[in-house]
Amino acid sequence: MLKHYLYCFFIAMVPIVELRGAVPVAVAFHAADPAFNIPLAFVLIAIGNMLPVPVIFFFARKVLEWGADKRVIGKFFTWCLEKGHKGGEKLKATAGRGLYWALLVFVGIPLPGTGAWTGTLAASFLDMDFKKSVAAVMGGVALAGVIMSIISFGVAGGIHALG
Repeated sequence: MLKHYLYCFFIAMVPIVELRGAVPVAVAFHAADPAFNIPLAFVLIAIGNMLPVPVIFFFARKVLEWGADKRVIGKFFTWCLEKGHKGGEKLKATAGRGLYWALLVFVGIPLPGTGAWTGTLAASFLDMDFKKSVAAVMGGVALAGVIMSIISFGVAGGIHALG
């Protein structure tokens, strides 16, 4: 069973997939084996989703800027830089003075490309305060976790009712 918890933990660390993919996997593991501890899995998922945040905040922008003019990786790194700039500017334009609340909501919307990775990268591009950004991203991860849990348990319950 340890490997199931590790799957959830590592899925939550994957960009784009993040918590949005790890929560349904945890719910599926629980449906297959009720002894699978959902609260423990959710804590591990949240930790896995938040673990890359400091690295992204402090280093991703620098690495992307360094690699933007490299032959093999340049196009992808440039795309990431443009996505980060666009996301940051859009967030800033929409939010005004409520930038950290907007960051929380942005990360909390459970859609691909709106998770902790993109939100943290946008915060880095906007030179937002690290501690406040981490708090906003953590709140967004919690919000996304609640939303994905409701959706996942609803779908699992519906499937169970059909079976």
